[in-house]
Amino acid sequence: MNATSLHGLYDARFEHDSCGFGLIVNLDNLASRALVDAALLALERMAHRGAVGADGKTGDGCGILLQRPEAFLRRVAEQAGIRLGTVFAAGNVFLPHDPSAAADARRLLSEELARVEVHTAGWRLLPVNRDVCGERALQSIPHMEQLFVVPAAAMDQASFQRALFLARRRAEQRLHELADFYVVSLSAHAIGYKAMVLPAALRTFYPDLADPQCSAAFATFHQRFSTNTSPQWRLAQPFRLLAHNGEINTIEGNRHWAEARAAKWRSPAIDLRELKPLVSLTGSDSMSLDNMLEVLLAGGLDLLHAMRILIPPATSQLAARDPELAAFYDYYALSVDPWDGPAGIVLCDGRYAACTADRNGLRPARWLLSRDRHLVIASETGVYDIDPADIVAKGKLGPGEMIAVDLYSGALLDSPAIDDINRQRAPFQRWLKRGMQYLISDLIDPALAAEPFDPATLRRFQKLFQLTREEREDVLRVLAETEQEAIGSMGDDTPLAVLSQQTRSLYDYFRQAFAQVTNPPIDPLREQCVMSLATQIGREGNVFELSPDNARQVMLNSPILSQRKLRQLLAMPAFAQAHQRFDLYFDPATGMAAALVALTQAVEAAVRAGTVIVLLSDFHPQHGRLPLHALLATGAVHQHLIRAGLRCECNLIVETGTARDAHHFACLIGYGATAVYPYLAYQTLLELNRQQVVKAKRSGERTELGRSYRRAIKKGLLKIISKMGIATIGSYRGARLFEIIGLQAEVVDQCFAHTTSRIGGAGWAELTQDAEALHAAAFDEAIGIQAGGLLKFRHGGEYHMFNPDVVQALQRAVLTGDYADYQIYARQVNQRPPSTLRDLLALVPAATPLALTEVESIDALLPRFDSAGMSLGAISPEAHEALAIAMNRLGGRSNSGEGGEDPARYGTEKSSRIKQVASGRFGVTADYLINAEVLQIKVSQGAKPGEGGQLPGHKVNELIAQLRYARPGIGLISPPPHHDIYSIEDLAELIFDLKEVNPQALVSVKLVAHAGVGTVAAGVVKAYADLITISGYDGGTGASPISSIKYAGTPWEMGLAETQQTLRRNDLRGKVRLQVDGGLKTGLDVIKAAILGADSFGFGTGPMIALGCKYLRICHLNNCATGIATQDERLREHHFTGLPERVMNYFRFVAMETREWLALLGVRSLDELIGRSDLLAPLAGLGARQHGLDLRPLLAIDG
Repeated sequence: MNATSLHGLYDARFEHDSCGFGLIVNLDNLASRALVDAALLALERMAHRGAVGADGKTGDGCGILLQRPEAFLRRVAEQAGIRLGTVFAAGNVFLPHDPSAAADARRLLSEELARVEVHTAGWRLLPVNRDVCGERALQSIPHMEQLFVVPAAAMDQASFQRALFLARRRAEQRLHELADFYVVSLSAHAIGYKAMVLPAALRTFYPDLADPQCSAAFATFHQRFSTNTSPQWRLAQPFRLLAHNGEINTIEGNRHWAEARAAKWRSPAIDLRELKPLVSLTGSDSMSLDNMLEVLLAGGLDLLHAMRILIPPATSQLAARDPELAAFYDYYALSVDPWDGPAGIVLCDGRYAACTADRNGLRPARWLLSRDRHLVIASETGVYDIDPADIVAKGKLGPGEMIAVDLYSGALLDSPAIDDINRQRAPFQRWLKRGMQYLISDLIDPALAAEPFDPATLRRFQKLFQLTREEREDVLRVLAETEQEAIGSMGDDTPLAVLSQQTRSLYDYFRQAFAQVTNPPIDPLREQCVMSLATQIGREGNVFELSPDNARQVMLNSPILSQRKLRQLLAMPAFAQAHQRFDLYFDPATGMAAALVALTQAVEAAVRAGTVIVLLSDFHPQHGRLPLHALLATGAVHQHLIRAGLRCECNLIVETGTARDAHHFACLIGYGATAVYPYLAYQTLLELNRQQVVKAKRSGERTELGRSYRRAIKKGLLKIISKMGIATIGSYRGARLFEIIGLQAEVVDQCFAHTTSRIGGAGWAELTQDAEALHAAAFDEAIGIQAGGLLKFRHGGEYHMFNPDVVQALQRAVLTGDYADYQIYARQVNQRPPSTLRDLLALVPAATPLALTEVESIDALLPRFDSAGMSLGAISPEAHEALAIAMNRLGGRSNSGEGGEDPARYGTEKSSRIKQVASGRFGVTADYLINAEVLQIKVSQGAKPGEGGQLPGHKVNELIAQLRYARPGIGLISPPPHHDIYSIEDLAELIFDLKEVNPQALVSVKLVAHAGVGTVAAGVVKAYADLITISGYDGGTGASPISSIKYAGTPWEMGLAETQQTLRRNDLRGKVRLQVDGGLKTGLDVIKAAILGADSFGFGTGPMIALGCKYLRICHLNNCATGIATQDERLREHHFTGLPERVMNYFRFVAMETREWLALLGVRSLDELIGRSDLLAPLAGLGARQHGLDLRPLLAIDG
């Protein structure tokens, strides 16, 4: 049994935080007690920025970082019998309570200090008052001591600080298994105090902070709002240099590349090789950022230099305004990817006290300068008492701006002054002009492929790489014709790849990560100016060495290559003799895993011999040799080169037939590919063009088909990276921002290490069988290319859970009103081949079932049922009203969706009891809000998490435009983020505001299942939401990009179980009601969802089918044949036959079936069933893939 099986789905890696922060500094570097008091008071005034644990006293963490109060520290040292010299440093240290372990930690730290010629002067027991701690804080409180050290040899301040850093890092490496050892700070210029208490209790908890002699010239302070469910004192802030409000969306990639660059970076000031890993690979993102800043400062950079490299502004428009400054940022972008995400950061290194904001300016940072030369910066106003007449200047940091105080000179530096310092560090513009080469070809490729495949060869490749007729017509053709991703509707009702009886693409096992609540996605349409797909080719440079050699790179405008650009690149003098092709085929006798090992070793040898471009290619298939999937090869080679310390010496270019849509490219780039050449996509488009199937744009005599395809893919890539709030492709590369559903650990560890994969699945044997089947079909001329069936039901294709038989059976049942007919439908659903995870979870019947009369009534169950959010616009007014009438008559609730509602319906049975508040705020008025029983904040939607709602222009008629305050005929796309929710505390504010508008309403927050949704839900509970909806990937939609429908979000079974487990761990489960939606069809689904933790249940597609929907998947086209998903008056008038009674029949049938299952389980009510995971047992499933699944983590009592 693996660790996940034992401990459930919760993982500390999933935790997030957002916060309040501030900085107070005296420009003249004059220490005072008043400054410390002002900082502590400001911290108390930001208590609303934090959250309180279930015990009412445990905070998420707060702290203060002070300039070293020298007189105070000398006094307490003397009182403790510690002798200090002229130069000394002090720091606070968390230690284990076990005396022996604490003694070992003190001894090892002292040994490492001695190695760098620093003497341990003594340890002082740090006074603390535990009475202010809550129960949960006390459970994890460390033992605390204060360390005093002095230099044992002559050294300047910088050398002393560097010695302290080196000794601490070495000690941390030696003591990495001792979880309770943590150095809060050990510095010659500052000292930190932090605790898991409420801000008002900090100075009581640490009596040092209340001492009148504790004075300082600067103080940074921080209050944390975290989804953290296992209190960790070390994660409270400030850290050793900085305090951070926000979230580093790029953290996975940043950590990954820090690991890779540790072998490349060299500094004369310090040997970085012994500090691996350079940054913490676990813990909070802020901690890792603090680690990286320490490394850069220890390596010789100053704070202004380092922070502008790590968190640069957007530079796409900068070159025209300030080419020298743009050159500074462009130069360092070749060696360091930005640490991007919503970020407001205050920091101090002894010389500079500063604040910086991210490129989007998504975290507030307001400042004022007083007449007595104090600079105050905070995440909000009102934290510092000052007479307005004493304010000399004030403002707020804009996107990408920075402000700093030079404590040596007393100068206040704004962004232009800081930029002026940085641009003068070297002749960056001249270096780039001489070293950078831009790969420029004709904007219009004269041909998609210089050597077109003959028809037989093309068919062989299409079969080998699973390119079906459906994909060719509905995906590739649309990409090339429209320069946009294909749009679909109704969601995904096919089995997960690991459950499919078909041979599915490896890409189908990867689910895209997305941001929700704690960090917002970026809007790739409205914020395109901050985004970039620019990709460089060449060896990376050393960030600590200012050299023109670092600028010798080739720049591409995107990682998607045409044939001409690939050939042009390989022929360049720098790469003509420095590239090598590696074929991705292997002898079956070798085995797939062994073949990957051989490949990685061959690539390593080539790179050591001077290869700069590694070309991984499946362009030359051979009969008798099986294909190595390009994604397996890319992941394995990339992580092997990192371990070998060679990844920064080369670039990985993937020449593959497997990559056709944006998700495929995102997977390859996410696991390390520098660029991708999708030759089979080009060859297929060339064939369609020859057949005059695709409507190619023309420019003179030359087709623009390839360029149109690449434009569409680039838009898709920007959308995918924007879902995680990432602005540049460099920060996405190698970041592994996916969850794997259905691969064994042996595959994940070898190719996709550190990617979340929680339930096992297919291993090397099954992947080899897939390769054998594809190879056999490719070289069998009697077999044609497959028809497809992933997007729509096709006979002989992939199984669909809403297949025609299921649809017809349900409609027959609701029309006749006969429960026997419903039972036929229920059997078709409940006894289908395993298609969802719940299909592999069997009920555990009671030894003695109850009589049906002993089970709660249908009327008691119906209020737990909701119709899922479907907007008036996505569906017709008649359908929208029919759902509302049905649910109101049943005692359940209908959901308005995000398009508003006709005020004429308020107060009638046509009014939706749930009113949705989405990112576009369409139709949200005061009247709308007060006419609701539940106000649902839609953060994400199952069919397209990380994106906003979408209503095509042809569905925006006069009524829809009036309700949404829009113009008829204009398409409406909601932004991916709520522009007033950039953090968990922003969500708390919106929840508060909605309750102020409608005090009687419950407030619900809708989230989508993905790894970590449980910890997000914990934060939502702390924000005082009343309900949380967990949506599965298979939820319906009126319109969504197909790549989002197929590749984003995970099963609700995992999201619900993780949320249930996480809330129970944190004693929060009783404070919120959980709802689930996404593909629910029968009473058995209700029972299994309740066992996994759900209190209530949302149904979307089922009620639509009950109204008459034929599941044609044309909702987005406005020509629905049943008048349901259309605004066309003719279709609505002549074809809509849906009656509320049919929906009522459906829900009553579901309730009747639910009662039967309750009786079988020996449970009288649904309340008794919620969270009873002991009543489910995993099934073996069908075939080796399903046998490899381990669903026990879903059934853990808590995480």
